[in-house]
Amino acid sequence: MRGADNIQEQLFSYRTLESRIPKKHPLRKLRQVVDLLLGTLNDEFDALYARRGRDSIPPERLLRASLLQVLFSIRSERQLVEHIDFNLLYRWFVGLTMDDAVWDHSTFSANRDRLLNEHISRLFFERVLALADWKKLISDEHFSVDGTLIQAWASHKRFVKKDGSTPPPEDGGRNPTVNFKGEKRSNDTHESRTDPDARLYKKSEGDKSQLAFLGHALMENRSGLVVDVEITQATGTAEREAAHAMVKRTIHKPGATLGADKNYDTQDFVAKLRQRKVTPHVASKEKGSAIDGRTTRHDGYRKSLKVRKRIEEVFGWAKTVGPLRQTKFRGLKKVAAQTIFTFAAYNLTRMGTIFGWRYSTA
Repeated sequence: MRGADNIQEQLFSYRTLESRIPKKHPLRKLRQVVDLLLGTLNDEFDALYARRGRDSIPPERLLRASLLQVLFSIRSERQLVEHIDFNLLYRWFVGLTMDDAVWDHSTFSANRDRLLNEHISRLFFERVLALADWKKLISDEHFSVDGTLIQAWASHKRFVKKDGSTPPPEDGGRNPTVNFKGEKRSNDTHESRTDPDARLYKKSEGDKSQLAFLGHALMENRSGLVVDVEITQATGTAEREAAHAMVKRTIHKPGATLGADKNYDTQDFVAKLRQRKVTPHVASKEKGSAIDGRTTRHDGYRKSLKVRKRIEEVFGWAKTVGPLRQTKFRGLKKVAAQTIFTFAAYNLTRMGTIFGWRYSTA
């Protein structure tokens, strides 16, 4: 007998939200880990909120929601709250019941400066690393460093002369036509009115210029986990400056190695590494290389050059699954908060792969 396609609402539901989530779903293990990490931030959360007044949305829920946004490639916070509203899995992960109202998307903007900032993102990143260290996933011997371009949320049309001499568009309107063909444009003479922190940058000669930031990662070679992050304006020396800052902050064992590509093969950078007793496993240039036979003759040098390419997997994940192909935020501080949080999410997925509880973004 054919069943009728009629919809009849039930007055009561006899299944809990908890029972609807499969016992072996990988987000169950992730939820346990994230709850443990957020629990270590209780004192920091308490210091952010007043002692009196109405109860806020728990900061743990906002951070769990932000983590979902990264892991499941949700492009905006407006879409994120819509997904949480109708997706029972997301409701469970965030900490809402089936009947709880979902907050407005503007809640994230309202909490950007207080909670969803660079300071809290870095604290969360450090807690993830502490867990990895406790699980003996990272060592202090072999590292790799690299940088990646993060396209800014800014238009070339608003990249104008600093002295204000750029003529206004002729046709006006919401999306005016701007003809800057043949005009010499540089960061010295021009700036973005949309995001003054963004800089005009191109990866190599002959490549197109973009308004961008640079994200830098220091990876531990054995596990492939990111152990330090730096975000800078896009300049020709930013990669080496950021690498030196991360080395100073993170690598403390004498004799540790640092793998890098040819952009790091400069006399100044290599000399600074040796002053800190870090062995520079930098890919050597054909001419004028700062790397000599003292380094290249060892098998460890060749292994470092091979392993360091794994850092591209980090950037690939951050730009395909994560949101770092083009940031949706303006200003260096907000981009830094997003980048650090994204790499913390990557480390969680990497640890999940190591331990066998993977996440699916399908």
